[in-house]
Amino acid sequence: MTVQNETYMVRDAIALYPRIDRTYRFDSGEGRSVSCAPTEEGAVYELQFKIPKEEAQKLYKSMVAAYAAKREKSWPEKLEMPFTKDDEGLYIGKAKLKGAYSGQLTAKPKQYDAKNQELPEDFQLTSGSTVHVMLSMTPYFVKGNVGNGVALRLRAVQVINYVERVAASPFGVEEGFTLGEASPFVDESTPAPEATKPEAISEDDPFAEDESAPIEEPKLKVVKKEPAPKEEDDALKSLVDEWDD
Repeated sequence: MTVQNETYMVRDAIALYPRIDRTYRFDSGEGRSVSCAPTEEGAVYELQFKIPKEEAQKLYKSMVAAYAAKREKSWPEKLEMPFTKDDEGLYIGKAKLKGAYSGQLTAKPKQYDAKNQELPEDFQLTSGSTVHVMLSMTPYFVKGNVGNGVALRLRAVQVINYVERVAASPFGVEEGFTLGEASPFVDESTPAPEATKPEAISEDDPFAEDESAPIEEPKLKVVKKEPAPKEEDDALKSLVDEWDD
């Protein structure tokens, strides 16, 4: 048995896995949710959301009050904790709305932007976006494994901060090429820079001469001997001229 209750707004929640643009159902063969007609079995609009502890406590108190107000004598007294806690200390709740109840189509949840303008019918909300979520609370009790609780039915969403959709990559992180790294290869059609020309001598070349070191001019030992013929004088003069360069 279920009983409809008043609405409640969750503010500044982080959207997770929103499927609001149309109804979806879980396909066990594909292992994922797929779009479907509102009247198909399991067709729902749904949204998970993350909120801090303080907001989760407020929502839980409202759910407890709604349950207590509609509880019948045959219903269990205790309302179990409806949220899960993630590694960041935030609490995850879930709101959904069936595409149809007893064959009657439900009103598709509306989506609005921060200026309260209605978004297109095919607008796709993204995970990570900040939203306000309008819910209605429906206390219930079903005998068997279903148990009792308060269903959060999705009524409307206001998108406060939208996170752009990014195409997911099927790959992981590997060692190797990274965009922006310098290439170790040189285009052979490109002329070599001046520093690589053969005539240019690197400072690290062990054969390079140290121009800063003074060149000591050799001293010639004068030996007295008979005057040399003119041809020998010219050869000696040429040798001395070479040391002076």
